Amino acid sequence: IKVKELYIQSFLDLVDFPASISSQDDEERLAILLEGIYERHAGVLVTMARAAYEFRDAIRNGTVQLKAKNNNYAEQDPLLSYEDMDELHQFLDRFYVARIGIRVLIGQYLALRQPPIDHYVGIICDNTSPYEVVLQAIDDAAFMCTRKYGDAPEVIISGKKDLTFPYVPTHLHYILLELLKNSMRATVDWHGVDGDYPPIKVIIADGKENEDVVIKVSDEGGGIPRSNIRKIWSYLFTTADPDIQAGMIAFNENVDHSIDSPLAGLGYGLPISRAYARYFGGDLSIMSMEGYGTDAFVYLTRLGNTKEPLPI
Repeated sequence: IKVKELYIQSFLDLVDFPASISSQDDEERLAILLEGIYERHAGVLVTMARAAYEFRDAIRNGTVQLKAKNNNYAEQDPLLSYEDMDELHQFLDRFYVARIGIRVLIGQYLALRQPPIDHYVGIICDNTSPYEVVLQAIDDAAFMCTRKYGDAPEVIISGKKDLTFPYVPTHLHYILLELLKNSMRATVDWHGVDGDYPPIKVIIADGKENEDVVIKVSDEGGGIPRSNIRKIWSYLFTTADPDIQAGMIAFNENVDHSIDSPLAGLGYGLPISRAYARYFGGDLSIMSMEGYGTDAFVYLTRLGNTKEPLPI
C-alpha cells in the first residue's frame, strides 16, 4: 500500500504540472518536481524487499496459506509454492524493469542539468572501464566480507583490462558487487573462516567481432545445488541466515545500492542485477557445479543500438 501511494502521488504531481514549458522558470520547477519524485522513490526497492521478507515469514509460520493452481492449499510444501509463484515473479520483473527505466530517465535529465563531467553524458559514461569498475566492486565486496568474517578471498582479474565502452557505471558496479559479494561469502563459508581461500577469478572478454562485452566471475565456493538454480532468480528466495535477514530489516530504507544496503541477504540481489543487465539489452546467467564452485556471466551490450525492454 505504501508503494502504491507513492506512485499515485507522483502521478498526480505530474498530471497537475502544466503541459507546456515556456520559460526557464517552468523548466526549473519541473526539475525540482522530478528531483522530488526521484528522492521519494529511492526507498521503494528496500520497501518491496521488506514486504517480500515479511511474506516469506508469514508463509513459513503458517499465518498465510497459499492456494495452488488446483485450488488446494499447498500446506505440504509452502516453501516450494511461494518460490514457484510465476505470476508474482512476472509482475515483479515488470515492476522493477519499469522502475529502472523511470529512474534512468529522471536521473539522465537531472544529470544533464549539472556542470559537465569529462566522458559523461548525463549518467552515461562513454569511456566506462569494466576493469576500474571491477576494482571498485572488489574493494566494496572485500570490505563487506571482512566486516563479517574478518578476512576476504583474493580476486584475480584477467582479460582485456584496457577495454572501455559506453555504459552506466553505477549499474555495472551494482551487478559486479552482488556477484563478488556472493562469491566471497560462498568461498569463506565453504572453506571455513580459518581455511586457505582459493582466489576468485574475474575475466573480462571483448573483441571487435564480439556481440557483447562479457565479464565472468568464477569461484570455488562449493556451488549451488541443482534444485536451487531456478530459485536463485526468485525475489522470494534467499540462502542467508534468517537472523541476518531480520537484522537487515532495520537498515535505512532510503539506500538501495551502498555497501550498507539492507538488500544484502534479502534475496533481491541476483534478480535485480539481472534486471539491470537486461534493461540495456544484456543478461546475467549462472552456471554451477555443486561441490566445487559457481561461474557467473554478465553480458553487456554497447549502448546506442538497443531498445528499452519495457514489458507489457
